[in-house]
Amino acid sequence: MSKTYRNPILPGFYPDPSFCRVGDDYYMVTSTFEYFPGLPIFHSRDLVHWRQIGHALDRPSQLPLDGVRPSGGLYAPTIRFHDGVFYVINTLVAGTKESGNFIVTATDPAGPWSEPYWLKDAPGIDPSLLFDDDGRVWYTGNRIPPRGEQYRGHREIWLQELNVQTMQLVGEKYTLYDGMMKDSIHAEAPHLYKINGWYYLLIAEGGTSHNHAVTIARSRNITGPYENNPRNPILTHRHLGQDHPITGTGHADIVETQNGEWWLVCLAMRPYGGRRLERVFLPDGDPNEDHYFNLGRETFMAPLIWEHGWPIVSPGSAKIEFEYPAPDLPEHTWPTHPVCDNFESTRLDYVWNFLRTPRDEFYSLTERSGYLRLKLRPQKLSEWANPSFVGRRQQHINFAARTAMEFTPGAPNEEAGLVLLQNSDFHFRFVVTAASAGNNTVRLIKRQKGAETVLAERPVGVKRIYLKVEAYGQAYNFYLATEPEIWQPVAEDVDGRILSTTVAGGFVGAYLGLYASSNGENSTAVADFDWFEYVEIT
Repeated sequence: MSKTYRNPILPGFYPDPSFCRVGDDYYMVTSTFEYFPGLPIFHSRDLVHWRQIGHALDRPSQLPLDGVRPSGGLYAPTIRFHDGVFYVINTLVAGTKESGNFIVTATDPAGPWSEPYWLKDAPGIDPSLLFDDDGRVWYTGNRIPPRGEQYRGHREIWLQELNVQTMQLVGEKYTLYDGMMKDSIHAEAPHLYKINGWYYLLIAEGGTSHNHAVTIARSRNITGPYENNPRNPILTHRHLGQDHPITGTGHADIVETQNGEWWLVCLAMRPYGGRRLERVFLPDGDPNEDHYFNLGRETFMAPLIWEHGWPIVSPGSAKIEFEYPAPDLPEHTWPTHPVCDNFESTRLDYVWNFLRTPRDEFYSLTERSGYLRLKLRPQKLSEWANPSFVGRRQQHINFAARTAMEFTPGAPNEEAGLVLLQNSDFHFRFVVTAASAGNNTVRLIKRQKGAETVLAERPVGVKRIYLKVEAYGQAYNFYLATEPEIWQPVAEDVDGRILSTTVAGGFVGAYLGLYASSNGENSTAVADFDWFEYVEIT
């Protein structure tokens, strides 16, 4: 029986995937927005099993995210390889030091990667590169048309040559395409390929929500004119309705294997938990208040074939499926990732991220051996700052996360514990703090639309406690223990839909992790976390 694989191949908040092949190896990168380190790099040998080998941007000097708004920061990257060098090209949106499009390079995809080469006069977002067979290198991106928007969301794809010695654009700018239909919105995510003498321009359009789509055009000349594929769009789920279990498919990249197969990666979302909740913000104005996306935009993969010079995605179904026959490549698995991090290493695992660029040393894995120590600092989770937060993605609809923490707050303003985060104005904090009577208490605090509510609290009289959250769909349950595995409910069936972009807005998926703050005051206190465990509930 032939082997199969399951989608998503990267579950959780891994949007805007781009990949390339180097011999028998495959490398992929995805967006990270306001999180640091930026742009995770993944490696695979069979396109199914991926392991993270590093980040393209892992030094503060590379990535100025200071003050970046939620869902600002690093947008869609592209990864390419040419003549022994890997290139990642990307956009930084609303950085305080630099903002715009840039390139980093490496001879080893695991790093180190170079400092950014910032491109001058490169408007728009979603840059990509094509290394042509005549030695020339071409940049594509999207932009507001120079003549101005003809309608809301009007964007076009443009092209210019790149000098890889100076890392600057040279020569004339060319307009290539602005979508397959009249009044198409948000033409973006361009990738150029040269295949059998044709230049193929693959783009996303329709906005990165329910109306998302992948379209393609081609030309014999790189500068055009480009003819529209009569079968466009080659991928969309917009016609399947909002109750379809996979929605928002788009933002694709394609690759040919060493065996001559073609595969496509794209982003998509898995909606769940459809009871109506007040809509706060909704991208693109789609009336889908009953569809919630806590996991954010995830990475999916589908087969692709060619017919009469045009690609067919997922032949036989024309939509992204949860299960496919595996690529015709030798299966190559990696060692399983531990579900529990005991913080015994001298560096954090790649799974962990911070909010924005860390300028202070707010955590340590060595001050107390076998513990992650977080320093309480004035920065808050509710600010566009770099708080003492170490988090990882929520990757499953049903999951359990727990931790053991030792912390003694010295004042009511001090808190530390477990958090579930969508953005600065939408999150849960499950924290220990000092009550006004001098006793310590565990509080579950919900922050929605910038307003905070204490949903539950329990007194606690010991320094070492255990915190746990279990989610079954949109029902989140919070537990406390003062002895191992003797759990007491603090709050059950808490509505988790504030962690969805449908409610909170933006482009990122939900995170969970460890947090400590002195809430605007100076403090010398620390919180020590012995371990953190995250598992899918099946």
